Amino acid sequence: GTDYRLRYLEKAEIYHYPLDDRAEQILHEIFSNIAPEPGHRGGDLEIEGRFIPTLREADDIVWFNFRAICDGPRGTNDYIEIARCFHTVLISNIPVMDWQMENQARRFVNLVDEFYDRSVKLIISAAAPPHELYTGQKLKFEFQRTMSRLQEMQSHEYLERPHVP
Repeated sequence: GTDYRLRYLEKAEIYHYPLDDRAEQILHEIFSNIAPEPGHRGGDLEIEGRFIPTLREADDIVWFNFRAICDGPRGTNDYIEIARCFHTVLISNIPVMDWQMENQARRFVNLVDEFYDRSVKLIISAAAPPHELYTGQKLKFEFQRTMSRLQEMQSHEYLERPHVP
């Protein structure tokens, strides 16, 4: 059968910038259209005894604010577990990351790597297009790969890939 979520995502704006009034609205629409149920607002996801606040969660779809998922004590294990449990992840309010945000940028790179490896669908609202998201120096090379993956993750071929829990 046809996966209606795939068809919807192919038409949707799954990488939205800039962070304007429309950004939040687009993510709300996407969540509502692909979630199998209305889900619940807010709440905490527990991973390895730590809690990560969510904006919305429904079955195998979850929505985070960037600060909740890339700020503070987050590690690769968190991203592996999220990628295992959810086939679609929304992340809103991704800022442009400069030299003062190297830790958050590194976490974002790790998150994209884990999600990519497990074919997680990633829907984003960001302050800038992928090639302008990182202005620091330390992670220039790693961020090149992240930009390339973010581009590929919007493609029909990627969206068709089955989730690898």
